[in-house]
Amino acid sequence: MMIHNSARRRAAVTATTACLLAVSLTACGGTTKDSAKNDAPTAASSAKADPNAPLKKNLKLAFLPKQINNPYEKIVDEAGIAAAKDFSSTGKEVGPSDASASSQVSYINTLIQQRQDAILIAANDPNAVCGPLKQAMAKKIKVVAYDSDTAKDCRQLFINQASSEEIGRSLVQHLGAQIGYKGKIAILSATQNATNQNTWIGFMKDELKLPKYKNMQLVKVAYGDDADQKSFQQTQGLLQAYPDLKGIISPTTVGIAAAARYLSDSSYKGKVVLNGLGTPNQMRKYVKDGTVTQFSLWNPEELGYLGSYAAAALASGQITGAEGEKFKAGKLGEYTVGKNGEVILGEPTVFSKANIDKFNF
Repeated sequence: MMIHNSARRRAAVTATTACLLAVSLTACGGTTKDSAKNDAPTAASSAKADPNAPLKKNLKLAFLPKQINNPYEKIVDEAGIAAAKDFSSTGKEVGPSDASASSQVSYINTLIQQRQDAILIAANDPNAVCGPLKQAMAKKIKVVAYDSDTAKDCRQLFINQASSEEIGRSLVQHLGAQIGYKGKIAILSATQNATNQNTWIGFMKDELKLPKYKNMQLVKVAYGDDADQKSFQQTQGLLQAYPDLKGIISPTTVGIAAAARYLSDSSYKGKVVLNGLGTPNQMRKYVKDGTVTQFSLWNPEELGYLGSYAAAALASGQITGAEGEKFKAGKLGEYTVGKNGEVILGEPTVFSKANIDKFNF
């Protein structure tokens, strides 16, 4: 069941203040972050958009998730692949089994050789993939980041789930209210270099500086690498190190499900508040058994759907990725490209016992 935001469907969505936390890493093939900037022309302004151009048929779209076995990204990618059929094109999903910084590079190189029309990537690292992505753009392959961004000059568009600031701040706001704005808290993230996670965490830390959180203390940011067992062990480690922990925020669907599984069979059930980002199907049993009271997420099906139409609009010349350009995303309506090529899907939904059975993804 799709989540619809009537305001979003009535009006174009504009970009808000999303931050990229750059990580100084060396890209594969001996290309550094600095030298990669000179590899290929990537500016949207070098081409002219034709908003009246029809969507091309027989486009080849490739989705490259952080890791191939991530259940959340499977939902995103399958929805995007299905959407491609709407405009008589084809999509596929390829990717690594681990979420390391450079694990996506070889797949990008293969997709370039296959002459895909567009590569849609949820980047494990903002810079490690830059070199090959710029090579793809130099060969006129469109690049769309989704879920987790690359450095902004390494793609034409970034399909953001929601305002990064809204996500980060709201997670702290929700947890604060649940624990009475008092006590020690921790964050269970994905990988240390994940752009989206680090951006959200940056806003979480900024929110915690406000006076109403003066009695809340962030004691640890742990990393489960978007691996179920490691996230489970990290949750266990957090509670062993901080037995008086009051709350955990896990802004990753893998992490929150693993943390909920640990808490549900422990003496901390009902004592430690767990909040974060998860899918209803993952979290339903933990909500119903009282392990988790609420969590948030946007609709990943809509994220994949929007990504597919955005890639098609780029490949068809309707847009170039420049700020202010508009395109139609099928049943989701019209969207506007914001600053730095960002397109925002819409507002996240908060799930609880009251509404979780209304959703199936």
